[in-house]
Amino acid sequence: MEKIARVFIIGWDGAGNFVKDAHTPHLDRLIRTGTFTFDAQTVSPTISAQCWGSLLHGVGPEKHGLTNDIASEHAFPEQSQYPSIFRIVRDNMPDAKMAAYSVWNPINDGIIESTIDVHKVSMNDRELSLAAAEYIKGNPDVLLMFIGLDLPDGAGHQHGFNTPEQLLAIEETDESTGIILQAIEETGLLKDSLIIVVSDHGGGGEQAYQHGSDHPLDKTIFWGCTGPGIKHNATLQGELMITDTAAVVLHALGLNARSWEAKLPEGLFNP
Repeated sequence: MEKIARVFIIGWDGAGNFVKDAHTPHLDRLIRTGTFTFDAQTVSPTISAQCWGSLLHGVGPEKHGLTNDIASEHAFPEQSQYPSIFRIVRDNMPDAKMAAYSVWNPINDGIIESTIDVHKVSMNDRELSLAAAEYIKGNPDVLLMFIGLDLPDGAGHQHGFNTPEQLLAIEETDESTGIILQAIEETGLLKDSLIIVVSDHGGGGEQAYQHGSDHPLDKTIFWGCTGPGIKHNATLQGELMITDTAAVVLHALGLNARSWEAKLPEGLFNP
């Protein structure tokens, strides 16, 4: 496998797979160079803490135990048998530089462990993308970075999911992603970075302004990545789950997953 020096995860909260209907030139650029699917599946219930928790911990909600209320009020248990990817990296690479920039603060405070020296920042979407870009420029030795953007979810709750108003929010999120990608490129990190872009859930399935159900509009998400050793426009075998993101990250960094539900998508990496 070609050497991957670091991993960036860029999350678009509430975007589902509605990106197909929006003008997203920065995402499209990544799609052209990597492997993407618009039919990935998230976990049930289709709620942010359950979904981001599954992405970052590699197991479903019944194991990681996270809900929005729990993540908002409590730090993730340090001795959990289902650690986050950040914990696993820290345990194996004590000096690794890691960061989490998230508009929705419970990701930083309640889903990622609090005592493992992860640089954490929370602010609104545009400010967050600018701050994340500055961090990347000043810390080109970062190994793992999560960036969570929130506008699509907010627009979905206010205007309805997969509506013209939400598509505008998705397009603004693409612009924020472009700021981050520009920093990665200007810092010379593009050639040996794995970049994953993913949504946690969709919405509008059973209720136009909500999510949480098992309706396909709630459960179907886009997921993709590009970087060294990633096949271009690969046909992935089997159903890709949001939990599989954790396995992709650890494989890219040369680490092994523990007893996770996360599986490495067959056909994603070059032999």
